[in-house]
Amino acid sequence: MALTRTFRKPYVIAALVLVSLAAMPEAFAQYETEQEASVPLEYFYIKRQGTGLFRRILSKVTFGLSTGYGSTTFKHELDGFGILQNPDSMPKLFQGNNAAQGYSNWFNKVQPEGNTLQPGGFQVNSDTADIGFKSKSFNIPIRATLHVEFNRYRIGGGYSFEYTSVGDFRPLRYQDRIGNYSPEVTSFFLKKYFVLLGASVYRYNDYLLVVDANIGGYAMGKKFDKNAMKKGVFVNLGVTVEREMSEYFRLFVRPSYEIKSYKLNVPETGQSIQHRFNAFYINVGATYRIPELRRCFLKTCHAQMNHAHGNREYRSRKHPIYKKQNPHYGENYPTLIKYKGKNKKKLNPY
Repeated sequence: MALTRTFRKPYVIAALVLVSLAAMPEAFAQYETEQEASVPLEYFYIKRQGTGLFRRILSKVTFGLSTGYGSTTFKHELDGFGILQNPDSMPKLFQGNNAAQGYSNWFNKVQPEGNTLQPGGFQVNSDTADIGFKSKSFNIPIRATLHVEFNRYRIGGGYSFEYTSVGDFRPLRYQDRIGNYSPEVTSFFLKKYFVLLGASVYRYNDYLLVVDANIGGYAMGKKFDKNAMKKGVFVNLGVTVEREMSEYFRLFVRPSYEIKSYKLNVPETGQSIQHRFNAFYINVGATYRIPELRRCFLKTCHAQMNHAHGNREYRSRKHPIYKKQNPHYGENYPTLIKYKGKNKKKLNPY
């Protein structure tokens, strides 16, 4: 009876609470390593270890791969030159007023060839008209990129390998007097390497709108005379619509327009012919970012959220790459079975 009255006193209860609080740091301590935990229950209080520095850095990098279709317009004007068209033959160039010395190729390399104006032939000089040729061609690109995103901006680089088909060149003027010019190169592989700069400008649910630019150099293969060519940089401006399938995986469509040109020096004339081959592209592809957390090693683990085994944290094995997941509780099965299919009409779906 006296003991019961003693515990009813407020100062005794307060003393017991203070003693309990003093003992709590020992009872609920957070251990640095798994070896320090003495009983299984204490695994919950082990300090979780994150991933290594290399993995954290790699998880900030996004890899992209795409293909698509491109439409290229080759165009050149012949300032300082003339065109000679004989019957039943392809047109040839000549420099200035020297029609006797001509050129049968001026697209990938300069090939001299003698000229003779035959009966029924036609010739015109750039002094009297704007002359040149134009060709429509197509590209099949394979494009790989790598970039880092911070806030709404992204920076990186990439490489593109494109099959380019070259069609016949049609004259810009005098189509009824000048025939088509067929270059000896009908196709080639275009290689491009570039810096990628971009920024996201608008988001709607899982869709993201990004504007970006690719700036770099290119190579046109062995079919072109590199010693006679002078190339500049190319600039590709595009708008990308991305669909976020999951935290790490996106699908995208990217229409773009590209500006590029090169000059082909004509020996013994001191002049050059500028070739422009701007292009319109539409690329479709996907991007992937390596997750920071490693996948759970336990095959029988069905946890949908990020979780720990011992002192190591893992991501779920159940997260499909094509489906967005909440890392705290998972979203593999957002609709219960009792709300699906025929079960909708049952009073007791089970």
